[in-house]
Amino acid sequence: MDFDCEGLRRLLCKYKFRDLTVEELKNVNMFFPHFRYSMDTYVFKDDSQKDLLNFTGTIPVMYQGNTYNIPIRLWILDSHPFAPPICFLKPTANMEISVGKHVDAQGRIYLPYLQNWSHPKSVIVGLIKEMIAKFQEELPLYSLSRSDEARQVDLLAYIAKITEGVSDINSKNWANYENKTVKKITVVGGGELGVACTLAISAKGLADRLVLLDLSEGTKGGMMDLHIFNLPNVEISKDPSASAHSNVVIFTVNSLGNSQSYLDVVQRNVDMFRALVPALGHHSPNSVLLVASQPVEVMTYVAWKLSAFPATRVIGIGCNLDSQRLQYIITNVLKAQTSGSPVWVIGEQGEDKVTKWGGQEEVMSRNAQVQLSGRAMELLREKGQRSWSVGLSVADLVDSLINDKKKVHSVSVLAKGYYDINSEVFLSLPCILGASGVSEVIRSTGKEDRVTEKLQGSASSLHDLQQQLKL
Repeated sequence: MDFDCEGLRRLLCKYKFRDLTVEELKNVNMFFPHFRYSMDTYVFKDDSQKDLLNFTGTIPVMYQGNTYNIPIRLWILDSHPFAPPICFLKPTANMEISVGKHVDAQGRIYLPYLQNWSHPKSVIVGLIKEMIAKFQEELPLYSLSRSDEARQVDLLAYIAKITEGVSDINSKNWANYENKTVKKITVVGGGELGVACTLAISAKGLADRLVLLDLSEGTKGGMMDLHIFNLPNVEISKDPSASAHSNVVIFTVNSLGNSQSYLDVVQRNVDMFRALVPALGHHSPNSVLLVASQPVEVMTYVAWKLSAFPATRVIGIGCNLDSQRLQYIITNVLKAQTSGSPVWVIGEQGEDKVTKWGGQEEVMSRNAQVQLSGRAMELLREKGQRSWSVGLSVADLVDSLINDKKKVHSVSVLAKGYYDINSEVFLSLPCILGASGVSEVIRSTGKEDRVTEKLQGSASSLHDLQQQLKL
């Protein structure tokens, strides 16, 4: 079919760089002459609308010895070629989207080529070639079996009944279907802590897909061993888009530079986060961000600011490990009878952390609580925080998050509004964790001058440090 340049020019009358766009589409037509062009309304995420040129067609993808024609649709923005196209799969009625590192549940396509788009180096033909190459690694669509097609018909009927307000629906099959949602976790950082988190999460069988994002150069130490001894459901990647649609994204990266001051070390970590957090947040916009990088309170604050996520979905590992150890020491080492009254380590990691008891005070007197927790803290100080210990603690938190356990943990959360803290700082407080992050912060019921003083002191020093950082 001949390429209609003049017709395309008329369609693109409102495009800023019409001639450049037409010339590029002429080149696309040479390689893919079967594509069909039209002008349609595109609805953006903010519900704004714009008439944009789009073209549809199929691209040939060789997968496991067979060639598949994958239907796609590319929307060309009116600022093209200085902005990348918006790309989607266009499955037919007998096709289903296979959600993966490059495709989301709506069929939108994410590729490094799009993320790094830069005119004049980036062109649509190059984009399509990368699309073909990536789809050859992981096919984005699959054909529905007859039973699957029947399930789709049933689903439409089910939705229709809900719309009509019918309550006597046999929804057992759909409950089972929903329960099969893929649980995906991404660990960011291929150092000792990243490997430890990966091993602990894998050992507990918490993820259907576990991505270890190693952004360092080369393959060293534990990372090399993970490449050699494959773990089930674990994917090692250097491509941030591999993290797409994760339920939980865990940050373990830390600067190893020989900076001269503590502020320099923290700033180097901030610089790493500035390159990572927005991209990973884009790939997993509904995830919970779990920060294990140090200093954890500051880096959790940085992740929150850079991601623009709700504070309830950005948490740090905080004092979870210390709290779990403290409770174990009190119960199993000191053999104390606390009648089930919980105790947590809260505040700032390090020397300024403090203990907090839950439950009613009449179960155990305040003086007895202070004496017991003091003895336990002395034993706790003898324990280090090695990578494998932190990895186990991270897996414990992930278990509560991804399985929606509604369990109480002492983790770093936005502390503004608690203990008369007025600044935006993150401190460890006992919280209920579930699939959406923090569902509730356990508020203190009694007067705790000692705890309040400690937390306010930590908040002040953290706020001062944060003010010196360049985000």
